[in-house]
Amino acid sequence: MHTRILGRTGRTVSVIGLGTWQLGADWGNIDAVEARAVLDAAVESGVTFFDTADVYGDGRSESFIGSYLADNPGHGITVATKMGRREAQEAGNFTLAKFREWTDRSRANLGVDTLDLVQLHCPPTPVFSSDAVYDALDELVADGAISAYGVSVETTAEALAAIGRPGTSTVQIILNAFRLKPLDEVLQAAVAAGVGIIARVPLASGLLSGKYTTETTFAENDHRTYNRDGSAFDVGETFSGVDFAQGVAAAQEFAALAAGTGLTTSQAALAWVAQLDGVSSVIPGARSVEQARANASAGSVDQLPAEFTSAVGELYDRYFRAAVHPRW
Repeated sequence: MHTRILGRTGRTVSVIGLGTWQLGADWGNIDAVEARAVLDAAVESGVTFFDTADVYGDGRSESFIGSYLADNPGHGITVATKMGRREAQEAGNFTLAKFREWTDRSRANLGVDTLDLVQLHCPPTPVFSSDAVYDALDELVADGAISAYGVSVETTAEALAAIGRPGTSTVQIILNAFRLKPLDEVLQAAVAAGVGIIARVPLASGLLSGKYTTETTFAENDHRTYNRDGSAFDVGETFSGVDFAQGVAAAQEFAALAAGTGLTTSQAALAWVAQLDGVSSVIPGARSVEQARANASAGSVDQLPAEFTSAVGELYDRYFRAAVHPRW
């Protein structure tokens, strides 16, 4: 497993991490035994970075991780959590008092005195330009409640605003073969500022596994069913905001490209993101031991062929640029 420095945190993390939204909610049901097995498999495969949030299953994901950490002293794992979605999405709710309330809850769930990394969880756009917000986050660091802070964003403009703040350690952004806009400015700005990039939704909600057809269905409580129109949260979080049928067609072409690398479709998709300059860690989710191990193996890929990268850009231009690039 290759490793990188996680931005201004100074921590060394695996280039493939584990996203744990699915351990809490919104991806079908998973029980405590299955969740523990996924965490075990990821760590055994070299993963040292978990990403969670206080709203994933109303703290369920954090609690699963907290239990794992307690049972594995000396684990060497960095845990990033997120806050800000427990209240109405209004800029006025992002205050020091609320931050203390939210981080205290996450510390209890995770069983730690100091949180490794706390990210604002895709807050309203004005929050990214608020001096008071960054001052409050700095105070949490000074108090020892958190070691570092970052942001999770929906748009590249939000990412650039956060990168410009001296206390921002990381930016989490959607980045995959079907979402290339961060390559225009964000990655370069992050490298110049020493800010780490955490790439989320790297498989476009599973589209880039190459396993879906237009007939594929998902559980009723899976966001891939109920959020295709963006009625629950930003539609960009579901299939990266691309039309499902169009995404299936593009994924079939991507799978053909991946076959030439000797990797599975998912592994090629993850390795491609992980090898981008400026990316600290890629955080695919996993609902099974097999998925966790297969995803982690992408972190040991040394170099993909240049022609593969070129083909990814051509595929994006042909299928998605017109609809996706201006929006996020």
